[in-house]
Amino acid sequence: MDKDTLFSSFGKWLAPICTKSFTEKVKETNQDKYVKKFTTLSYLKLFLHAQIQQRDGLREIADDVLSKDFQKELGLKSISAAQLSRKHNQVDPALLEHVFMQLVLRIRQHTSPSMLRKDFKIIDSTTIGLCLQKYKWAEFRKTKAGIKLHFRLEYIDDETVVPEKVTITSAKKNDRTQMDALVNELGVTYVYDRGYIDYGRFDDYCDRGIFFVTRTKKNTMIRPIESFSLPPESAVLTDEMVYVGTPQKRMENVLRLIHTVDSEGNPVAILTNRFDLNAEEIGQIYRERWVIETFFKWMKQHIRIKSFYGTSEQAVMNQVWTALIAFCLLVLVKLETGTRHSLLQLYRWLKILLWDSVQDWMERIHRLPQRISEGRRKKQ
Repeated sequence: MDKDTLFSSFGKWLAPICTKSFTEKVKETNQDKYVKKFTTLSYLKLFLHAQIQQRDGLREIADDVLSKDFQKELGLKSISAAQLSRKHNQVDPALLEHVFMQLVLRIRQHTSPSMLRKDFKIIDSTTIGLCLQKYKWAEFRKTKAGIKLHFRLEYIDDETVVPEKVTITSAKKNDRTQMDALVNELGVTYVYDRGYIDYGRFDDYCDRGIFFVTRTKKNTMIRPIESFSLPPESAVLTDEMVYVGTPQKRMENVLRLIHTVDSEGNPVAILTNRFDLNAEEIGQIYRERWVIETFFKWMKQHIRIKSFYGTSEQAVMNQVWTALIAFCLLVLVKLETGTRHSLLQLYRWLKILLWDSVQDWMERIHRLPQRISEGRRKKQ
């Protein structure tokens, strides 16, 4: 955090957040107009700490301030659960979204063109179920509430994806309602599942130079125009140029339909407007969208995003943005150190060495993973 404390591992982890930019944004919105001690910056640090330690509730978070090291970092000697609750419900989620977007920009700046090996981005969503009695504002079903997180992700190396764009809605919202927010860059290929299919938008994408790779729906009306030849050893079953829709209501642009198998070996029918790649490449692009399932699993297991510290819409939004900020901060550590260790390993060491010297954490990070060290010893 600029010139703030960088001597602890916790301080190093927070360092990519621009304190000056954040405090200026807070000042612009009058967020801390009548605040004397518990500032929005202290709130952010406290709830990021709660994310990394996976605290269960506000009382547990309040007890964290008993730590002398944490008191020094926050500029606070104590805080109550009631004070935490009020602040959690008062902070404008747009402030935390701003921090998230700044970190995404920083990740892109630290990622060399060679690391961005993919020429596509993945669109998908995940639903988080909530108790209807406590979260009545989060419409979903008659007996259940929920929110939906819509992601646009891109690869930053062979194994890691980062959410570069996120929208949050009630779970009742259809995935297609977020297409305009997530699919808007010319020359980019977007990969998504059937929930985002909108044939009216497909024509618009074709006309504007936006590319897509997606699955067809079972009831989609397809009229083949021409078949392309395939190599004998190809895993692709068919590769055709097609019209989509009924004769009365069909797309104006021609698409490509490829029958192949997904990452689990199941048959899948893929629609795309990319004619410059071969069928095997299109199939591989679609199969690699399943990395988002690993991302969702990581998020739900290792940061606090399934249960919430408050029931208001503002409190829920704030916690989601804080969780995403925590994830981006870990990604930045991985990028800036050039380590081959996984995000999970970095997270585990940070959790243990939080208030130890940053040198201890960096020493761990710069050690080669055991499998690589063993491989080098065998070669010698």
